[in-house]
Amino acid sequence: MMKKMSMPTSKTSLVLFLCQIISALDVPLDLSQPPTITQQSPKDYIVDPRENIVIQCEAKGKPPPSFSWTRNGTHFDIDKDAQVTMKPNSGTLVINIMNGGKAEAYEGVYQCTARNERGAAISNNIVIRPSRSPLWTKEKLEPNHVREGDSLVLHCRPPVGLPPPIIFWMDNAFQRLPQSERVSQGLNGDLYFSNVQPEDTREDYICYARFNHTQTIQQKQPISVKVFSMDSLNDTIAANLSDTDIYGAKPVTERQPVLLTPTGSTSTKVELRGNVLLLECIAAGLPTPVIRWIKEGGELPANRTFFENFRKTLKIIDVSEADSGNYKCIARNTLGSAHHVISVTVKAAPYWITAPRNLVLSPGEDGTLICRANGNPKPSISWLANGVPIAIAPEDPSRKVDGDTIIFSHVQERSSAVYQCNASNEYGYLLSNAFVNVLAEPPRILTPANKLYQVIADSPALLDCAYFGSPKPEIEWFKGVKGSILRGNEYVFHDNGTLEIPVAQKNSAGTYTCVARNELGKIQNEVQLEIKDPTMIIKQPEYKVIQRYGQVSFECIIKHDSTLLPTVTWLKDNDELPDDDRFLVGKDNLTIMNVTDKDDGTYTCIVNTTLDSVSASAVLTVVAAPPTPAIIYARPNPPFDLELTGQLERSIDLSWIPGDENNSPITNFVIEYEDALHEPGVWHYQTEVPGTQTTVHLKLSPYVNYSFRVIAVNKIGRSQPSEPSEQYLTKSASPDENPANVQGIGSEPDNLVITWEPLKGFQSNGPGLQYKVSWRQKDVDDEWTSVIVANVSKYIVSGTPTFVPYEIKVQALNDLGYAPEPSEVIGHSGEDLPMVAPGNVQVHVINSTLAKVHWDPVPLKTVRGHLQGYKVYYWKVQSLSRRSRRHVEQKILTFRGNKTFGMLPGLEPYSSYKLNVRVVNGKGEGPASPDKVFRTPEGVPSSPSFLKITNPTLDSLTLEWGSPTHPNGVLTSYTLKFQPINNTHELGPLVEIRIPANESSLILKNLNYSTRYKFYFNAQTSVGSGSQITEEAVTIMDEAMASRQVDIATQGWFIGLMCAVALLILILLIVCFIRRNKGGKYPVKEKEDAHADPEIQPMKEDDGTFGEYRSLESDAEDHKPLKKGSRTPSDRTVKKEDSDDSLVDYGEGVNGQFNEDGSFIGQYSGKKEKEPAEGNESSEAPSPVNAMNSFV
Repeated sequence: MMKKMSMPTSKTSLVLFLCQIISALDVPLDLSQPPTITQQSPKDYIVDPRENIVIQCEAKGKPPPSFSWTRNGTHFDIDKDAQVTMKPNSGTLVINIMNGGKAEAYEGVYQCTARNERGAAISNNIVIRPSRSPLWTKEKLEPNHVREGDSLVLHCRPPVGLPPPIIFWMDNAFQRLPQSERVSQGLNGDLYFSNVQPEDTREDYICYARFNHTQTIQQKQPISVKVFSMDSLNDTIAANLSDTDIYGAKPVTERQPVLLTPTGSTSTKVELRGNVLLLECIAAGLPTPVIRWIKEGGELPANRTFFENFRKTLKIIDVSEADSGNYKCIARNTLGSAHHVISVTVKAAPYWITAPRNLVLSPGEDGTLICRANGNPKPSISWLANGVPIAIAPEDPSRKVDGDTIIFSHVQERSSAVYQCNASNEYGYLLSNAFVNVLAEPPRILTPANKLYQVIADSPALLDCAYFGSPKPEIEWFKGVKGSILRGNEYVFHDNGTLEIPVAQKNSAGTYTCVARNELGKIQNEVQLEIKDPTMIIKQPEYKVIQRYGQVSFECIIKHDSTLLPTVTWLKDNDELPDDDRFLVGKDNLTIMNVTDKDDGTYTCIVNTTLDSVSASAVLTVVAAPPTPAIIYARPNPPFDLELTGQLERSIDLSWIPGDENNSPITNFVIEYEDALHEPGVWHYQTEVPGTQTTVHLKLSPYVNYSFRVIAVNKIGRSQPSEPSEQYLTKSASPDENPANVQGIGSEPDNLVITWEPLKGFQSNGPGLQYKVSWRQKDVDDEWTSVIVANVSKYIVSGTPTFVPYEIKVQALNDLGYAPEPSEVIGHSGEDLPMVAPGNVQVHVINSTLAKVHWDPVPLKTVRGHLQGYKVYYWKVQSLSRRSRRHVEQKILTFRGNKTFGMLPGLEPYSSYKLNVRVVNGKGEGPASPDKVFRTPEGVPSSPSFLKITNPTLDSLTLEWGSPTHPNGVLTSYTLKFQPINNTHELGPLVEIRIPANESSLILKNLNYSTRYKFYFNAQTSVGSGSQITEEAVTIMDEAMASRQVDIATQGWFIGLMCAVALLILILLIVCFIRRNKGGKYPVKEKEDAHADPEIQPMKEDDGTFGEYRSLESDAEDHKPLKKGSRTPSDRTVKKEDSDDSLVDYGEGVNGQFNEDGSFIGQYSGKKEKEPAEGNESSEAPSPVNAMNSFV
């Protein structure tokens, strides 16, 4: 049996290739098969009553099916109605209305049946209703007289049309009436005024109803509104009353909010799943109220909530059952608030979970048809066979109905039929046809014979073998004419018959044969595979720096397969080269002449063949050229006179006249466009052309309202934009492209979240942009399941198996049709936690701090997600040396990928550990493996916790120590080493002592006195010695030397000396204090100042100083020192008879005896001391007081 594998998701080209291959369930049209409805009109079909009615019904089958119709549940005989015809070879009806028929006569419910000998398929019930745009009923409209500040509602009451009309308000000049927070239109079409103002007075409030189906607009009679202000109302009343009448209209008063719609405090609303929910609150009040919305007990859904009509309308798109709840609108102004609660219930019309799919069986085989749908309320499931309820259909012994499943056993050819599944509830129904086709058909291969495949070496090769047969054939591949069957990991065999060679080598080339066989026969087909050499750039362009106006060249020399024709393209900054004659593209190079600053950028050489592509890039830097005479340059003036010609659906011609270039040639013109339909006011880059060109042919997109402008560019810069051209609206078309970045990632174990990047407005190509989201489980023979959504970029598929691959595609469509068929991507449904733990966990201890752990990988099917790796949880249980248990925090190591071993570093020696291993996916961790216990061997210990040296004597020291904090094993001993240190810090001989492990102190004897020793101390286990701790200590001197070196502080002479010094310092401090107070306000001086005796204090005319208090330097004998420190001048001695103020008043006499203050005597004594002979100043022994005076 051949090995079947899934193709890698990373190979986009492989996905694109395989999505085109025919599935084995697609029955070729030349074989017998029941009918299949391929096209039908919508369920609710509103037609234009002025045009012919076309009801579509197309089907395929073998033999070709015949068609019939029912109308309102009974047979519709089209042959009896001359206005009705059926298209040839088709079931499509054409009802001729334009030649006298009336559309109303053909209203009803139509259903098409396509039938051949193998069964009958039926269409949906197609409800035909002609569009109606009735006239407004006549009304007598009275003018509205309103007081300023009051609220007002102008009712529209449009006629009931089919479909409902679009309402808007305009005036007589067909101008829309301005709307604001104060004045706005409600969902029912009425015009609401929260408060009226004088400017609201007018007579032409007109409500219009536009019926899009019939392209008609109906107009209501104009409504008149007259607003009376309080001032004008008072003047009018006063003019009609006598002076004795008293009247005063109340001024405009502010009012708190009152809700105009909805009324009451609560209301209810029911909306269907997938629809748009619209809730509205409009309030009256002055000042104008502001509306706010909240959801009680929850948040408004993000990305799906919008506010319209000045926040008066809450809009939630794509509603689901989760959006049910109470929504409160709050109207608030400065005077208060009002609120209303709307209870929203979201119901759901039926939607598919699993729609039945066609079943091809061979006689005697078994099979099932499954029909599963959901909705709110839960839909009921009913089966039909060939359009007839299965309960009254002809019996078939091979089938058994079991609720939403039909089981087929031992089918025969007569079991072929078309089965219809109907899922319905009160909000709608789903109808799906699925046939059972019983065929006995030998294999056939649908791939053309001798098809040639060419691939580049080392790339994947995909060889197609599309097939059909019943029973389903088995596929085998052979290489060469007589080669053996292909097997092994170098090949991948896909269910649809494709052979994949993941890495094709030169020896992979040759003829490959595909053989399809079943019990009815065998067939084979040959295809050819050629392997080509890859294209390479053997000399790449290099970085260049060039002066302005110089010349530069980039090389790009390539090597390629001789049978492939390469094309070389050069790009600048990932865009085409400028259309400029200065750029010369040669066979192997690019040359740029007359380089300008514009040429600065990245240049890329791209080499393409039909099979591969390579590229290389280099940067060009343009620097300033040598200085030239200054010329005044400026930006160009903007172009003008833009003209549009040659208007086509997808293109147009634009021409213009350039403005002045201002001494710098125009190098290019930039053309921009505005899309007034989707993004008014936003200008986008369209293209650019050389400065010599003044016309351009522009490619256009559908459904865009274009206007263009042109910008001129020279080397100085860009001009101002030109004036915009006239507008040009292109026609709508189906989308050209599909959404990008399609992904499928499950958020829960039972779902698949499909996301995509929505198209931008101008990419829609027309109105009604929607997305067709399709998915099917990969590697399972399933049909595509599809839904069509709008205004979203996400769809959630529920009820999926856990973590299985899905093929996904998202196709854009609008009102005009579908985009091209999208490419498929591979996604996965949600992950779940892994189911099993890794087994066979083994631990190998490498050393005392490192261990290696091994485990067996878990089976990938039990991972239930993307395998991210394994986590090892480990923790210390106890230290074997201490036998103590304490809580140690778990450590976690993560090993990425599918590793089956890992290293555990940082372990503690001589300890007991536990660990377990868990597998990890994107959802989380799986169960833990059983705890594994392991031990680490002994290691060397840490240093002793402390070392103290005490009790020094002449020849001994006492050592005390603490055991190591981390023994890391069983201690065997301690080692002490010590050596003396002399005065020059030189080390003496080293002595080593071994100490038992149970000791904690030691007395060292026979040491030298007065000697410094250095000690080294460590502990040992059986593994070796740990780190050491060091300390120093000194022995004391001998007793004889100690007795000679008595402490000086205890000697009597030293104590006496210190007392004398302290006394002397005290005396000096007293003298300093006395000297500092001399010249202050003592009593003598105060009295002298009071008397101011002129004889004692004469003013000298020559120098203006007072005789008594002038400085000593002015004295005639100032060069002579005064005896005993006296500073009284010899010729100015104060006498008693000269003044009433003398020292007698302050002391016991005038002879200079010491009183309380010795300084007074020397300064103010009446006795004049005899002056010493000159030159004998130093003959008298100095006293401490004199010494202090001379110091001061």
